[in-house]
Amino acid sequence: MEKKIKAAVLTLGCRVNQYESDFIIKELEKAGVQICPFSEVCDLYVINTCSVTGESDRKSRQMIRRATKTNPQAKVIVTGCFSQINPEDAGKIPGVSYVCGNNLKSKIPQIALELLEKDMPCTVNVPSIYEGGFDTMCVGAPLTRTRAFVKVEDGCDSRCAYCIIPYARGNVRSCPPKNVINEVKAIADEGCVEVVLTGIETAAYGKDLENGYTLADLIIDVSKIDGIERIRLGSLDPASITKSFVDKVKDVKKLMPHFHISMQSGNTKTLNAMRRKYNIEMAKANIDYLRQSIDNVMLSADVITGFPGESDEDFEKTLEFFKENRFLHLHMFPYSKRKGTVACEMKEQVDEGIKRQRLHMLERQQRETKLQLLLEYMEKNPVIPVLFEVFDGTFAEGHSPSFVEIRVESDASLGGEIHNVKLTHTDGHFIFGELI
Repeated sequence: MEKKIKAAVLTLGCRVNQYESDFIIKELEKAGVQICPFSEVCDLYVINTCSVTGESDRKSRQMIRRATKTNPQAKVIVTGCFSQINPEDAGKIPGVSYVCGNNLKSKIPQIALELLEKDMPCTVNVPSIYEGGFDTMCVGAPLTRTRAFVKVEDGCDSRCAYCIIPYARGNVRSCPPKNVINEVKAIADEGCVEVVLTGIETAAYGKDLENGYTLADLIIDVSKIDGIERIRLGSLDPASITKSFVDKVKDVKKLMPHFHISMQSGNTKTLNAMRRKYNIEMAKANIDYLRQSIDNVMLSADVITGFPGESDEDFEKTLEFFKENRFLHLHMFPYSKRKGTVACEMKEQVDEGIKRQRLHMLERQQRETKLQLLLEYMEKNPVIPVLFEVFDGTFAEGHSPSFVEIRVESDASLGGEIHNVKLTHTDGHFIFGELI
């Protein structure tokens, strides 16, 4: 019997990277390749790298070297944002076989099979990220058939002071609507009931399309697909949550009442330094209108503490903003220098200890906010439908429409199923309940 080729695909970074890795895995499996854990000795390794911070670059290099050490004879393909920004550096790492640009990821399965058939010197194939259109892929439903991610957009036209990603992903490119619809139909046919429409700058979807087709139009069209019960969105810029957008989608019953907002700070001075496209007054007005228009809506956000020039007074305003506007989840990070960005060269860099101190202050406040939100949610929604996703042998866990994490005792996995749950109590992180 012919020996089966073994491969491992490691993903670093964002959900878009994960989506693209899932495509590579599925295509390799179709070709008869056995997908194994990254820690195993394999014939092929694909490392889908991240470059959002200097630490991300370090981690990318570390994982590449780990693969070459695990099996020095293996073929190693490096792709992702680290390879796009630092192609020559990636190619110089001993043992690397191929360095592939972000806009060629759909070709990786074919490249991998060719590499496995013949010996060739290390190849660096990283064309300009500004060349070519949307790199179309179709992943389909995950094995768990609970929540499927669909990449509808790539690239970003913003040039925020702290961010390198536009130089790794290029400008906004939208997936043609018919391609998105066909992929979501395939996901529904496989029994998956929830899709997440995501991208690098999700709200910019349609910016490059003709006839004024927007993200709101795509949401409406996806909602018409039989079998899809829940639609969620990737991160949205606060400036994109306009009255016109909200008015267009507020009656789409399948659009779940949870939005992740890329806030970054709660202080206008800091937002200006970051080169964001909004101020606190605009963000608050948009958030208020969203809450007025959609019942039971919950919000989450990204926040950076200790951005260059952020004073104690500036941070106090951020604390005040998030206390007043109450988010279910905050993804909080101390500012990290990224070589090649404007912020890296800014004066008034904040001391690392102060960054961490501010982070801990925000974390403490957020724990109190979340507990209060969960208590209010239980009081308003004694019974709620939950899409279950994971099972640990004792508890089945899933999410409510508002993306509240719900746990129930169960003797079986309920993965991919929606059940009504009577809510009983909370520990400040999960709400616990009983199946009814």
